[in-house]
Amino acid sequence: MAVGMGGTVADVPAPHSGRPLYQQVAENLRAQIQSGALPPGYLLPTEAELMRQHDVARGTVRQALEELRREGLVVTDRGGSRVRPAPAARRVANRRYRRPETMEASTPFTRDRNAPWPEYELEREFVVEAAPERVATLFGVAAGTPLLRRDFTFVVSGLVHQLSTSYLLHDMVADTPVADPANEPWTGGTVAQLGSLGVAVTRVVEQVGARLATREEHRRLRLDLGGPVLTISRRMYAGTKVVEVAADIVVPADRTVLEYELLVE
Repeated sequence: MAVGMGGTVADVPAPHSGRPLYQQVAENLRAQIQSGALPPGYLLPTEAELMRQHDVARGTVRQALEELRREGLVVTDRGGSRVRPAPAARRVANRRYRRPETMEASTPFTRDRNAPWPEYELEREFVVEAAPERVATLFGVAAGTPLLRRDFTFVVSGLVHQLSTSYLLHDMVADTPVADPANEPWTGGTVAQLGSLGVAVTRVVEQVGARLATREEHRRLRLDLGGPVLTISRRMYAGTKVVEVAADIVVPADRTVLEYELLVE
């Protein structure tokens, strides 16, 4: 059966033993959402239609929808249940790190996705560690130099959209508000954080690569297994000194547009 707006769901599998029925219904809907067969904003069939299509009871359908809501794949309002709309992800490199003209709550990430601040969550883990060789090279310091490593998971409306590992020089941020994960998310992002310490970021260099997602990235970003991701390594400079390294920022390749403006002199 084909998918129509508010109509039926395609290719309902025959039930198989050993697993609760609600998980089978949820798995079918989840697979179609992740494949794009049910696009963002799509109005799912009513509970009665899902009962008929899957030959299950109303309670089973409700359990399946609740599981998808917990995963952030479905939202329900008075109009019914819909596939959660996906905010646009557009990294406009030329103005991404400009200092905002107002102090309104935002970061480069939320501006990329036009995401309302109340819907933005930043999961974080901070730890002091010795600089690994690759990161030390990007900083231009000796391997083993103490760094503050910050692992971030960027979430909008319950969905993970970006992963990143960012490093700061520990002797620059130790015992400051920047080193306290309780202060995240910080309006203005890393540029504003360093600015609060009197460090003015004057230049940002990014390198973009592409590869297949790892199993962990597939799980957290809800990608098709082995799907492509973009990796962005970043160095922030204050004059000639590197003051922050991101290695790496990871985003789904099929949900991200990179936009650059190149001046011809």
